[in-house]
Amino acid sequence: MKISQTSIRRRKTMNAVLLGSTLVATALATIPLIWIIVEVISRGLPALTPEFFTQSYMPLTRGGGGVLHAILGSFVLIGIASAISIPIALFAAIYAAQHPNTTLGLVIRFSTDVMSGLPSIVVGLFVYTLFVSGNGYSALAGGVALAIMMLPIVLRTTEEMLKLVPRAMREGSLGLGAPEWKTMFSVMLPAALSGILTGILLAVARVSGEAAPLLLTAQGSNFLSTSLGEPIAALPLVMFKYAIDPSPARNSQAWAIALVILAIVFALNLGARLLARNRH
Repeated sequence: MKISQTSIRRRKTMNAVLLGSTLVATALATIPLIWIIVEVISRGLPALTPEFFTQSYMPLTRGGGGVLHAILGSFVLIGIASAISIPIALFAAIYAAQHPNTTLGLVIRFSTDVMSGLPSIVVGLFVYTLFVSGNGYSALAGGVALAIMMLPIVLRTTEEMLKLVPRAMREGSLGLGAPEWKTMFSVMLPAALSGILTGILLAVARVSGEAAPLLLTAQGSNFLSTSLGEPIAALPLVMFKYAIDPSPARNSQAWAIALVILAIVFALNLGARLLARNRH
């Protein structure tokens, strides 16, 4: 059937309009991100000095110090969260991938979806009620809060990566006489390792800038500490504290901390992208 010139022009016009709309929407979505990045760099870069990374908190009368205590505290909190969430997520994901239609498998998947949508402040309030109330603020409570937020990301990523492993690899291992558990840990998990690591990096990036749950659990501290039973500093907590401080010097340090967090999140996401690319 012959297509009229009017119909062809209408299609070309519609294609140009939709393509232009897509470009405009892309620009509108990108402009805020670029604006934030430029603003954080321009305001935070002047405050980045060697002392900023090598000194802990000091009064402004002594120069203001740096955020070494917060950097160390963030590492401690993320380490606790990873130690708690990763093993639980791996074993739950293995079960959900191997038995997707069982009652427990469906419950795991549904619970993961619900947890993914929980606001971080709700997680903080839950951990506060469970661990902090009556016991006091602590690094352990902060790590538990971050672990709850990491859990659904690592679990769902691991489950999906295990599903992408060719079925022939599993069947071949079982056909050679390997038991189910050995097949999983010797064949399936190594085959999906890069994808699992990608999910872990994304989960760490997700919690690296969280302040709300830590306000209710770790509280923050001006001292260099690694004790799990005491309040501990973290980069997001110190940034929040300095951002609302009336001192311009503290405000500048808050922007510098924001730049550090932005760089950490960017590096983690870049690492996740590279791992995902290598997997293919």
